Amino acid sequence: MSWLDRLRGGFAKTADRVAENLTGLTSRAALDTATLDDIEEALIASDLGPEASHRIREAIARQKFERLDERGLRSILADEIEKILTPVAKPLQVWGFPRPHVILVIGVNGSGKTTTIGKLAHWLKEQDYGVLLAAGDTFRAAAIEQLKIWGDRIGAPVITGKEGGDAAGIVFDGVKQATATGIDVLVVDTAGRLQNKSHLMEELSKIRRVLGRLNPEAPHDILLVLDATTGQNALAQVEVFRESAGVTGLIMTKLDGTARGGVLVAAAEKFGLPIHAIGVGETADDLRPFDPRAVARAIAGLPPE
Repeated sequence: MSWLDRLRGGFAKTADRVAENLTGLTSRAALDTATLDDIEEALIASDLGPEASHRIREAIARQKFERLDERGLRSILADEIEKILTPVAKPLQVWGFPRPHVILVIGVNGSGKTTTIGKLAHWLKEQDYGVLLAAGDTFRAAAIEQLKIWGDRIGAPVITGKEGGDAAGIVFDGVKQATATGIDVLVVDTAGRLQNKSHLMEELSKIRRVLGRLNPEAPHDILLVLDATTGQNALAQVEVFRESAGVTGLIMTKLDGTARGGVLVAAAEKFGLPIHAIGVGETADDLRPFDPRAVARAIAGLPPE
């Protein structure tokens, strides 16, 4: 099954939910104010969020027609969703000099953060970049072991320390080793304990200070991994991590099996942060560059082009 098929499968419930919420609306003689209000409410109920839903409603209101069939409405939805997503679809660039380019990866436990790091490292290696992983989530022994497994799987070395150890020290060792061995990219796993935000901020601040002494431009990227199945809770995570960690971009995971994928549109409209990639499966090849047109058509229930 191709990644597009998995993406469509993941968004099938979202598309069905949109269709269910819109049932009966396209049979009305005209799209009057009441009908447009119902469309907006249907989109909000499908996790697209109030800002994006209102924007789409206004776009539909500007259309000139007396009657609209289901296919026509889906096409308009896809076009308007694509307009929201296109500005935030930005490839991840490896630009940092002197090397290494440092990427901090953050996210709550269970979001797929460590798995995403493994996929991201594989993606970078496929582009002929040398990659080193650093197990900076020292709070969980399972995270350290999981990252080591991914390192073995994709052929990337991993810097580790003891459970409960100093994450900043591991990052320091990672930069030193990457510099000495000519590694292009250092990808750092970090702890994601939102229940203790002050500790999270202190730890990230310490990592930043250590990196700053080695390279004032590092970290070059701070990527937040979001689990699409959490729906609107993902937006709250963006708020917290943007405030505490200075997020520069997003990766949305678990889009191959979620009924809550519409939140991706809500995040794009609300925050405007770059979306670099999406996760559509569990294998190393299942991290894909973010394609706004493919995602928009999947949400609207239209086949890929």
